[in-house]
Amino acid sequence: IEGEKLEQYVQISRLHGTAVIMDEFYSHYYYDGEGKSPDEGGADDDSNWPKTVSSASYIDDVNSDPILIINGLTKNWRCPGFRVCWIVAPKDIVSMLGSAGSYLDGGANAPLQRLALPLMDMDFIRRDTWALQNHFRKKRDYLLVELEKIGIRVQWKPTATFYIWADISGLPSPLNDCLVFLEECVKNKVVIVPGVFFDINPRGLKNVYKSSCISNIRFSYGPPMQNLIFGVEQIGKMVAYWKLNQESMEEYKSRQSIFDV
Repeated sequence: IEGEKLEQYVQISRLHGTAVIMDEFYSHYYYDGEGKSPDEGGADDDSNWPKTVSSASYIDDVNSDPILIINGLTKNWRCPGFRVCWIVAPKDIVSMLGSAGSYLDGGANAPLQRLALPLMDMDFIRRDTWALQNHFRKKRDYLLVELEKIGIRVQWKPTATFYIWADISGLPSPLNDCLVFLEECVKNKVVIVPGVFFDINPRGLKNVYKSSCISNIRFSYGPPMQNLIFGVEQIGKMVAYWKLNQESMEEYKSRQSIFDV
């Protein structure tokens, strides 16, 4: 969500006095900005910033607009082990959350907070974000090309984050089922996330095979490039095997698998 639509969310929140929590942990992962990075000939100064998105752009008064912005070092700064995050919100809410945090876990430890301070330097953030976007764009483009070669369709080219929503309906049976695809991937030392795990509107169905996401999977291009190359190679071999050894879902289920659990 960005631009006019994001602004409307803030306006509606303000109009109705309804709190909205904005998760901005991926706010640096954008690949459709119009600027050029310093590596591509762009200026290496404050006149040339990479594209980032934040609802803070549309807040009139941080203490009156009921918007809660959360961010941290886990994604944008790639420092998940620091366990350091922050919130931008009305003062009363920040004070309340601070009290609750102190009571529950004492908050983030002081040494790591001190180590995080240089990462908040604006010049560092600008250069780091350019580097991040260039690096992840290359991994995204690599994975998109390789998935197409394998026969895995991607309808929407991602312009943000580091995930790809893919369609495996064209793969040989039973690989066109996301749960089977996961099981076979694990056998080949690869992990993906089945689409049914993201079915936010399952209509109360108990049978996952009626899910509209049964032929979808989510890939991540967050891992190092060598891991992506290995994963693509393994998936390619897996698909090639099942093209020669297709079988029905019933036949697959009859053998030991996660479906016996």
